[in-house]
Amino acid sequence: MARNFHIPIRMCVSCRERDMQTQLLRLQCINGDIDKYIDSGRSFYLCKNCLEVEKKISKALMRQCRNKDKDKFMKQLKEIIIDDRKS
Repeated sequence: MARNFHIPIRMCVSCRERDMQTQLLRLQCINGDIDKYIDSGRSFYLCKNCLEVEKKISKALMRQCRNKDKDKFMKQLKEIIIDDRKS
């Protein structure tokens, strides 16, 4: 008898598209700074398409993190994206 396995589906905070959890990058904001998710607190997901379009993600994420400094915010996000691609 075959078992039905549940595949978690999550939504990208930027484009609102739904995808499998494994295909999305999970992030969180701590005191207005963005970082990869570290096992506690609220988090959100970004799809790979939105990671490529800086203009698209900046509004949604800055609103999510309540951050006003766009340059610092985008620098942090780019570092996370580069680290994610290496692993």
